Amino acid sequence: MTTFAELGLPRGIVNVLHRQGITEPFPIQEAAIPDALAGRDVLGRGPTGSGKTFTFGLPMLARLAGAPSTPGHPRALVLAPTRELAAQIRERLEEPAGALGLRVLDVVGGVNINHHIRSLASPVDLLVATPGRAEDLINQKKLSLNAVEITALDEADQMADMGFLPQVRKLLDRTPKDGQRLLFSATLDGDVEKLISRYMHDPVTHSTAPVQAAVDTMEHYRLMVGGREQRNEIALQIAARDGKTIMFMRTKHGVDRQVKKLRRAGIYAQGLHGDKGQGARTRALEGFADGSTPVLVATDIAARGIDVDDVSLVVHVDPPAEHKAYLHRAGRTARAGTSGTVVTLVMDDQAKEVAQLLRKAGVDASEVRVAPMSESLVTITGARIPDGAPLPPPGQSPRGSKPAGNSRRKAGGNRNRNASANRNRTRRTGRSRRSNGR
Repeated sequence: MTTFAELGLPRGIVNVLHRQGITEPFPIQEAAIPDALAGRDVLGRGPTGSGKTFTFGLPMLARLAGAPSTPGHPRALVLAPTRELAAQIRERLEEPAGALGLRVLDVVGGVNINHHIRSLASPVDLLVATPGRAEDLINQKKLSLNAVEITALDEADQMADMGFLPQVRKLLDRTPKDGQRLLFSATLDGDVEKLISRYMHDPVTHSTAPVQAAVDTMEHYRLMVGGREQRNEIALQIAARDGKTIMFMRTKHGVDRQVKKLRRAGIYAQGLHGDKGQGARTRALEGFADGSTPVLVATDIAARGIDVDDVSLVVHVDPPAEHKAYLHRAGRTARAGTSGTVVTLVMDDQAKEVAQLLRKAGVDASEVRVAPMSESLVTITGARIPDGAPLPPPGQSPRGSKPAGNSRRKAGGNRNRNASANRNRTRRTGRSRRSNGR
């Protein structure tokens, strides 16, 4: 078994990982960290949950150690497509950075820019940014990239899908041409390939198992639900199950509507989409991570920021528009080698479209005809009948309402939600530190 010390990482980082219970590198970490430490440009291809954050982040920190940074001039830059992902990268790298006397900061949209301006007034060694916010700070002359020695692009394929590549190119053009570049993505084709040819110097490519291999650790089902009314009833029963559940809708309006339906049935659910403010997004993810919110309803774009342990079921209430979206949605479960279940609710008029989509995705999904609370539905998903009083809309106090199903058992209960927030946050932080190097 190779250790992190044998990969060449500094003793301070290795000690932090040991305290977090992380002793054995993931395959992509073992393959790519030595090249990144040697100053090579690295292309990393691997499924979500395969340990990419430490793969690029730990070598970046190691190469920054021992030299000073100046205010507004970070020496390393990580670009991420979503606010949630940027925050998670910063959280994962903060403690290893501290062991080397380095400072990590994230700057993202949805947060008052003056907060970021104040934070950049002190030296920052590694800056994690969403492209839009980095550009805003540069335009206000509060951030310069002329001292950046190493740049990492995380989830490059998603940045391409979201239309961020023009901004990414502008930012890369502002970094020194001879700087080291690390690019990580589930796929390395199309627009990502153009980015590679323009900005990377003789990169070495490390691929762990392709997306399909991650898909193979999941059980996939096409649940044939008949018409819309029956689908909606089945979705409620699935949401009332035990365990963490993510439900996917195609549109922001669909997310909000589904959350209202679930809460009217007494199921504690929150929504996640691009129109949510940063505070609401953070609360939704924190509640989902600590188990106080058992059901998260999200759009495709919002989904890419969800990196939560123990998600046992992903439900496509709306089938995704294309096969890559299916793989990214499904990647919220079965993370880091664990198993999970992915179900697609298929109305009769969607059967042909969904079958084609799954063929393109390379997914073999069992087709099962289900009805509300049918034996097959309960066996596959753990569906239950919601049995509680309606909950108020998100953001309003429950005022003594009694949640149903899973929400009845949420950490601390509704009555003690505020009192338990700090305890939940402490437990969650402890779990994230023990997670296996992702």
